[in-house]
Amino acid sequence: MHPTHKGLWAVHSAVFLFGLTALFSRLIALPALEITLLRSLFAVAALWAVIRWQGDPVKLQTRGDYATVLLLGVLLAGHWVTYFHAMQVSSIAVGVIALYTFPVMTVFLEPLFHGDRPHWVDVISGIGVVFGIYLLVPEFRLDNATTQGVLWGMLSALLFALRNIVQGRYFRRYPAKQALMYQILITILVLLPFGSAVIPQVSTAQWSQLLLLGVIFTALPHTLFAFSLRNFKAKTASLVACLQVVYASLFAALLLGEWPTATTILGGLIVVSAAMFETYMAGRRV
Repeated sequence: MHPTHKGLWAVHSAVFLFGLTALFSRLIALPALEITLLRSLFAVAALWAVIRWQGDPVKLQTRGDYATVLLLGVLLAGHWVTYFHAMQVSSIAVGVIALYTFPVMTVFLEPLFHGDRPHWVDVISGIGVVFGIYLLVPEFRLDNATTQGVLWGMLSALLFALRNIVQGRYFRRYPAKQALMYQILITILVLLPFGSAVIPQVSTAQWSQLLLLGVIFTALPHTLFAFSLRNFKAKTASLVACLQVVYASLFAALLLGEWPTATTILGGLIVVSAAMFETYMAGRRV
């Protein structure tokens, strides 16, 4: 098989699995924090095994890198917990759509690190995202479940954007699997004091679900996504990643009966279109 075809197969498989990951926020009857902690235990073990099997280095190069990965791990932990919580308090479609405000957030956050200014087209994308989010929110009241889901999802997007910026600027010399393994390890250490009490109460069925989530729906798709980047540009992979919204919403509707409303679909189309546009423009500016 041609390397490009292998890369496309890998990235589409990864995004498909990422989309199905959202379903576990409903399938596993545990709070978001505990799900994140326990999935991380399996994911870090799987990633460590892959790294050792491939003969890649495990240790980081400098002490400063350990400080950087500590920050990255805290951001990843917050991103995962708030993302799952967003879907638990509202719906999977709302949570995933709110998460995909992160490409536009990235455009406005990067100047804080690089010193440049957003382009005027980025401002238009930002306005589009605001309008898309406006359509998602039925009423601006904090006791409304959808509003809560949007706010938690946007907080998750903010943490994800910050994590990606910091990793891209200060940690890019490390392979994706190695970087992720350390970040998940930090996630475990951060969440363990808050979520360890639930471990004795987890049922056998839930452990099976968490094993699937950690290995098949966390470690595997991240490994596939990293593999795809060897064969074509990150821009292409990021554009394909926007299909995660479609997969998550579609399977939530078909398997869980969570059918999105017309305004949710319209708002989602606007947000995802802005995300795809910003991803495309970022690739052209490189």
